[in-house]
Amino acid sequence: MPAFKNIALIGRYNTPQNAEVFVRLGDFLQQRGCTVSIESETALACGVGDMPTVTYADIASTADLAIVLGGDGSMLSAARNLASAQVPLVGINQGRLGFMTDISAGSMLVTMGSILDGKYALEERTLLSAEVQRDGITRFSTVALNDVVINKGAVGRMIEFFVHIDGEFVYDLRSDGLIIATPTGSTAYALSSNGPIVQPGVPGIALVPICPHTLSNRPITVSDRSVIEVTLKRAADARLNYDGQLQGDLHEAERVIIRRAPYSSVFLHPPGYSYFAMLREKLHWSGVL
Repeated sequence: MPAFKNIALIGRYNTPQNAEVFVRLGDFLQQRGCTVSIESETALACGVGDMPTVTYADIASTADLAIVLGGDGSMLSAARNLASAQVPLVGINQGRLGFMTDISAGSMLVTMGSILDGKYALEERTLLSAEVQRDGITRFSTVALNDVVINKGAVGRMIEFFVHIDGEFVYDLRSDGLIIATPTGSTAYALSSNGPIVQPGVPGIALVPICPHTLSNRPITVSDRSVIEVTLKRAADARLNYDGQLQGDLHEAERVIIRRAPYSSVFLHPPGYSYFAMLREKLHWSGVL
């Protein structure tokens, strides 16, 4: 009996090669006694028509495991859609860096065989909940696995905003923006802005200024129990992004409130996974002495 019975396949790439991978993986899983379906937009994009198609809502209610074929962007999208249902995610890397996609395409079947034999580890990853308020009314809300980013748009001027943490004033920041990142997102945009790498199990949220006018405005990591409030003071073409997705424009006096989401995303890691080994490989650190 496989460790996971109902498995959904998810991806974003529409090349014939990926269609072949989905078919090969689906056949293997069915041979192992699994019920396999494919997310409907994935099936349409890749031209896979022989498997039952399902929506994200269907996956959330029926799947024991979701396998994501693609890169970190694909994992981010799947995580936002499925986190509230606690469906475990495992990624097969078809992207570039792949900080979140643990399995290589070449070892896909062998590794999935081990996972179905019960050889895996589950890990919870923090999600952020963000809402934009104006005059006390929420006009937008979302969740993010990597980060929530407030930044300048096309106008080449700094924006200015107040930052409060748990109601306490922290600073009045003039910069190109601010990244509020989870531990998972600490190796994404935040890292390129000189933010800290935060191990996934650390209960913290990183605040990373983007090109601050005052060079002493450094990144800071706060408790993930904190409520972070950003109030726009001067917002010439300011914008809000989450996990690399553009939400839209921000305006003066609007507040962005960020806190830890009430649920986490669940990642499944194959046998032999090591966070630090992943960092050594992806960031080209020195090998084991």
